[in-house]
Amino acid sequence: MKRRRFLETSAAASALAALAPAVISRARAADAPDVEAAKKEGQVSWYTAHFDTQTAEGVGNAFMKKYPGIKANVFRSTAQVVYQRLSQDMRAGVAECDVFSSTDVGHYIHLKPSGVFLEWTPPNAANVVAAFKGLDPDGQYYVTSVGLICITYNKSKVKESEVPKSWPELTDPKWKDQVSVGHPGFSGYVGTWVVEMRKLYGWQYFEKLKAINPQIGRSINDTVTMLNSGERTIAAGPEATTLESAAKGNPLGVVYPSDGSLLMVSPSAIMKNSKHPNAAKLFMDFLMGPETSEVYVEYFQAPILPGIKPAAGAKPISEVKTIRPTIDEITTGIPEVIKQWRDTFGV
Repeated sequence: MKRRRFLETSAAASALAALAPAVISRARAADAPDVEAAKKEGQVSWYTAHFDTQTAEGVGNAFMKKYPGIKANVFRSTAQVVYQRLSQDMRAGVAECDVFSSTDVGHYIHLKPSGVFLEWTPPNAANVVAAFKGLDPDGQYYVTSVGLICITYNKSKVKESEVPKSWPELTDPKWKDQVSVGHPGFSGYVGTWVVEMRKLYGWQYFEKLKAINPQIGRSINDTVTMLNSGERTIAAGPEATTLESAAKGNPLGVVYPSDGSLLMVSPSAIMKNSKHPNAAKLFMDFLMGPETSEVYVEYFQAPILPGIKPAAGAKPISEVKTIRPTIDEITTGIPEVIKQWRDTFGV
């Protein structure tokens, strides 16, 4: 595969500048994972909301192929569900999760002060795109996935020329009974999108959306199902899962809004009480390695390493106008918008 650099651009860098320090505050030697010790542990448990189920399992299978004898137990759900499951484990005093991957950065901000994450620097952390480094100044969690929320549509129902080209156009009354969205109370992607739309356009944006009767799923990936079924014709949906579905022959398309596609950066962390600490380190390092970025591309996700060509049909993030709330806006905003959403939509 021919390779070219992408993502290392001012667009991605500026979108993340408000998120985190440019460098980790203090140096820590990167300890190489002990592969033999990991094999003796024999397994690793991964709680993840990063992708759809197929992609998450693809990552797990790639890990097991590279490290035979270590089973990757993949539990994939929406961000709030995996967080609730982790919280239940913690209250019960059990250690079922080795690596925790959420799409809601606020989960890490909330959990970090209680000392539940292992401070450790994966060797592959040095190789990811510069704009995605240093999310946590203490190195307790790292960006292991990035993605975009765009306007998506069913090509058999809507002409490309008619598709909304900006986020406000999505709330036009002519789209009554045609729009699909996820739920901020379940999806970190959707929660972050709602925070950003409120920031840009005020809560009246969602009052207008309510007026056109959107179909509300849980995961942002539910929008893809709704578009494929023809129940809805346009959506605020994920670039990756939509393009993956289109590659399978479904009539789906993606529009990158003129006012900006939402850039999602999603972290992972190793639990300090992990029952399989060596396997957890090996898996965490794998999430930031070249094999995983190749798997990401295979499943139409954006790679986090430079020099890897994006999937067919996807624009390099360097060519996309991106928008994103700050970490503080996400942390305080998601609980607020979940309440506002339920008050407005009744779900």
